[in-house]
Amino acid sequence: MEPYRIKVVEPIPVLTRDERTAAMRAAGYNPFNLNADQITIDLLSDSGTGALSAAQQAAAALGDETYAGARSYYRFRDAVASLTGFEHILPVHQGRAAERILFGALIAPGQLSVSNTHFDTTRANVHLSGGTAVDLPCPEAADLDSDTPFKGDIDLVALAEALEGPTEVAVVVMTITNNGGGGQPVSMANLEAAAAITRAHGVPFILDAARFAENAWLVIQREPGWSDKTPTEVARAAFDLADGAVASLKKDAIVHMGGFLALRDPDLATRCEAVLIATEGFRTYGGLAGRDLEMIAVGLEEVVQPDYLRARAGQAEHLASLIEKAGVSIVRPPGMHALYLNAGRLLSHLTPAQYPGHALACELYVAGGIRCAELGSLYLGVEDETGTLVKPAPYELVRLAIPRRTYTQSHLEYVAEVIAEIATSPESVPGQRLVSAPPLLRHFHCRTEPVAP
Repeated sequence: MEPYRIKVVEPIPVLTRDERTAAMRAAGYNPFNLNADQITIDLLSDSGTGALSAAQQAAAALGDETYAGARSYYRFRDAVASLTGFEHILPVHQGRAAERILFGALIAPGQLSVSNTHFDTTRANVHLSGGTAVDLPCPEAADLDSDTPFKGDIDLVALAEALEGPTEVAVVVMTITNNGGGGQPVSMANLEAAAAITRAHGVPFILDAARFAENAWLVIQREPGWSDKTPTEVARAAFDLADGAVASLKKDAIVHMGGFLALRDPDLATRCEAVLIATEGFRTYGGLAGRDLEMIAVGLEEVVQPDYLRARAGQAEHLASLIEKAGVSIVRPPGMHALYLNAGRLLSHLTPAQYPGHALACELYVAGGIRCAELGSLYLGVEDETGTLVKPAPYELVRLAIPRRTYTQSHLEYVAEVIAEIATSPESVPGQRLVSAPPLLRHFHCRTEPVAP
């Protein structure tokens, strides 16, 4: 059961199928363009969508809004320092701000950023810094159906080869858990080996630690030698391997806004701090209100509680079992923050050029008011100048991101029922055709239209 009880509730909009069909058409068949009052179950993102605890709301009342040197900053700093061990800690309004600042300081035009998998904004910030993002997921990640426990690992052989050149690597970024790789965790053994290889080449080793607590929990459950550790101990061991970390705290601090950039190198921290002040805010607030800093400090304590993490993992496992019972494949084994539907397999009548992942995401909304995100050829595919898909994504996936402490078991069972209904006649789901899209991060603002299946 959930290790909490509900004190405040919010009504959920329930539209008719005709109303949802009209809403999706008006949104250009892009779930990002839908309004909140049109959504019944929102699984678009687990970022900033969690429910605050009573302790966090109480802490918000202590927020010190002093421009410089606020008491709230020092509570935030001490909480992050205790967790990570880093000396230089800069608050930012969210993780992508930390990425932008750090990559601007580290990456020169033409250099590489190497990762187990860059997520969308991470990849975009590498690109905007003039670099190239290179993903090196472990070979086991290619088998979506296997229960290999750590498919979020980086390919160590490929990492060593990339660091040997010929193109210079500016930074190695390890994303824990591997969001773009199906929400799979990274093992401590892989982190240790990757850190050693990277350090031997004098390249900064950075953690994208948005889901550090969930990765720690899965390490405890799955990796030999770690079962007797606490989530805090595992997380600290991971941070100890890195030269720095970026984190969106809208995930594993369970707040609506906030992040950090944490570093060991004082010179790099000084360069980053100058950009922070110019673009985000003074070093002791970084674009955040004092109340946000207070809530983050409490959230970082709550997120590592075993009862909370056990229940969160149980939610994902329960939903996964119901989806698979309906005959729909997911990326296995289930992670914690999201489940990834294998849309390419379910909608096998659609080609990658008809964007089966995006088509399934649209159908989930029309069928049940469920909003989610595609991670397939719309997100990762490459088109030529005529708009023809020339390089599809390796997999056509749909991510069901589960907000923290927000939905009950019956909500998730409703999601499974809608998926099961679609699975009874998947051939009726139409494909999608790209109508318009911006050149960067197109999945956020593109428009598509149905094409006959």
